Parts: sequence; structure tokens; C-alpha cells
Amino acid sequence: MKPAELRRALAAATEAAEASGALMRTHLRRTKKVNEAVQHDIKLDLDVRSQRLITRLLAARFPEVPVLGEEGIDEASANVPARWVVDPIDGTVNYAYGIPHACVSIALQVRTADGGFRSDVGVVLDPFVGELWTAIRGQHTRLNGRRIRVSSRRKLEESIVSLGFAKSASSIDASLARFAKMTHRVRKLRIMGSAALAFAYVADGRFDAYVESGVRLWDVAAGSLLVECAGGVSGCTPLPGDHVVAVNCHNGLLGESLAAVS
Repeated sequence: MKPAELRRALAAATEAAEASGALMRTHLRRTKKVNEAVQHDIKLDLDVRSQRLITRLLAARFPEVPVLGEEGIDEASANVPARWVVDPIDGTVNYAYGIPHACVSIALQVRTADGGFRSDVGVVLDPFVGELWTAIRGQHTRLNGRRIRVSSRRKLEESIVSLGFAKSASSIDASLARFAKMTHRVRKLRIMGSAALAFAYVADGRFDAYVESGVRLWDVAAGSLLVECAGGVSGCTPLPGDHVVAVNCHNGLLGESLAAVS
């Protein structure tokens, strides 16, 4: 896409994220309808409603671009020049329990020469503290319009590392082993329950790294671009399965020491 189209896409994604964020704020303290509850995860009716709202707003600006989202995948998204990747509420379990640490994540991905996709626009909105992270590939990541960068910490023992625990038994086992390895090597570990916000915090230098196995594309599509455009390493590796990735994200200075313990 041309620069003007990317700017237009960023504006559309921001508008959609803010509309969904307003819905999240309205319902934070209200009783929520649960569509599905399994061990380690909850699906809310509000997830579905939020994705429908986002899809409608994006389609009004870009009717030709389909949506690949947590709450529904347009089959056309696999064979198009560009697609939206949407997580309407990243951190649903937090949100369902009234914990205000959740966000909206929207990315615009474009097809690459090798047939894959890359994120060229990314938006992550935390509606509860009013923080909006935005990025366009090749430009600086911004938080509420202000340029941000990853941290400059080089020592693992001075670092704060975010860990994620995905849903599968194998991922949980891997994460527990990683926790045991890391806990005496870093300043602090944090397990906060939103992958997109973990990326945003790395981009802003609050966290120095974020590691998780078995997250989904919609969890990372926007956040990974935020980190890259802020000078860090997104560290997303495809895994077997449908839109599944492993994450080893950091500030670009901790790669070797992080790999030794993760």
C-alpha cells in the first residue's frame, strides 16, 4: 500500500479501536453474558459484539479488505492482498472478572513477495487508562502521539520480563519450566494476561522482554509491529496449528541472555 493508504488505514483502525474501547468501558462493571467457559479461558458475548462493531467500521472505510479475527474469520482473508487482523478484547479473562487490564488490537497486514503476510499498520488501545499505541511500518511507534522507544537495558538481572501462559497443557508446562529458569535471573517476572499489552509495554520500555508459547496471530499482529518500529525484536515464530505463534520479544539487547533461559 502507498503511504497515504497506510495513513488512512491507521485512522480507520484507530476509529474502530476507540469505538470498541468505549463499549469495553461501558460494560466493565456490568454483568457479562458468557458464551463459553473452559479451563483457562472465557468467551464473552461482548467479544462477538465488539468484533462486529470493528468489522462494520473498518468495512465502511475499506470494503474490499476482509477481517481475520478471534471471533470470526472471513475465509477471503487467506487469499487477498491485504487483511485486517483483529482481537476485539485481548485479555478477556481479566475483563470478565472486572480487572481493567485488557485492550483492543487491530493490525493491517499486506501480502509479501513470498506469499505470506506482514503487519504494516498496528493499533493497540487500552481504554481503561487512555493509552493508544500506533505504528506504521518504516515510521516510529507512538503512544498518544508521542514517539516511544524500547528500553536500553542490557543485563537480564536488571530486566522485567513478561511471561504468558497459553491454554494448552504443553504450553503451560513449557511456561512453568521457563518461569523456574527465569525467576532467579531477572529483576521481576510479570504475568498480566494480555499479549497485545505486553508487546506495547516492551515497545514503550516498561517491559524489557515478553515470552510466550502458543499464542494466536490476532494476539500479536499489531503489537509485534509496535515493538519493531520502536527499535526492538518482535520474535514471532510460526508454530504448527491454525495461526499459532511462539513469542520471544525483547528490546534488541537481551537476545542471547534471554535465549539461554527461555
